[in-house]
Amino acid sequence: MSDQDRLPPLQMLSVFESAARLTSFTAAARELGSTQPAVSQRIVQLEAELGAPLFERGHRGVTLTADGQRLYEAVRQSMATIRDAVADIRAARAKGALTIVTDAGFATYWLVPRLMDLRRLLPDINVKVVTSQLAFDPRRDHADVAIAFGDGDWSPCTATRLFPEEVIPVCSPKFRDTHPRIAAPSDLYAVPLLHVQPAEPERWLGWNGWFAVHGLSAPPDHHGSTFNSYALVMNAALTHQGVALGWRPLVDELIATGQLVALFDEPVTTPRGYFLVCPPARPETPAAPAFRRWLFGACAASVAATAS
Repeated sequence: MSDQDRLPPLQMLSVFESAARLTSFTAAARELGSTQPAVSQRIVQLEAELGAPLFERGHRGVTLTADGQRLYEAVRQSMATIRDAVADIRAARAKGALTIVTDAGFATYWLVPRLMDLRRLLPDINVKVVTSQLAFDPRRDHADVAIAFGDGDWSPCTATRLFPEEVIPVCSPKFRDTHPRIAAPSDLYAVPLLHVQPAEPERWLGWNGWFAVHGLSAPPDHHGSTFNSYALVMNAALTHQGVALGWRPLVDELIATGQLVALFDEPVTTPRGYFLVCPPARPETPAAPAFRRWLFGACAASVAATAS
């Protein structure tokens, strides 16, 4: 960083903001619990750092120079933004707020339909759900907890498996009725397949991997349609446009209500899955333990419902 870009110390700017707002070094010292000479010294240091006078000193007090007025407006706005952010964070934690980061598929088809149960059990928790199509990155994604899909390694976070990756082809009942000869994996060569746009490196099972598990080569990609989100794939399947790969438990409710049907009995299972990921070495929001207890119970109920 060049000297032109380097900011003065925040404490120095805080002293300046107080002195400029009160137009008095003595009043600023009183507000800050300091002394007038200490405040004056800080202002002199700031003026030396910037190479410009910020105050005009007189017998009746101090007034801002043009440069001082410009800096004061910038510091005042910045300090107000910081105060608002700090107040919001403190208020949210006091109220039991919880920020959850997950992908759009899990949020849409599993988490959001169960939030009413969470609110009934924990009415004082304010839940904020943030979705991302990118793989969870604890250095980039700031959350109290994350429900992330992957292989379980999000070091230095702790990760607890919620569901394994279980994938089964699904379609609408109407589509199945118009294609009654689908009885084996090779029969899918004759129907449109719905694809999620692949990621690099591969994060989830695609049609290539699914066919490979069954000892087959996948048909060309143009043999169907490709979408950049799982919600769009599910919408295409629900509107009878083809066969999609359905991740359990995301599609369980759609199957249970008859909106989708599973074309084969046995899903393909991989070592990947959904994990509860908790960041380390930071104060935990009071809502996090209660949410974890609810989440583990809801996951157990979801697995039991699928097995029954």
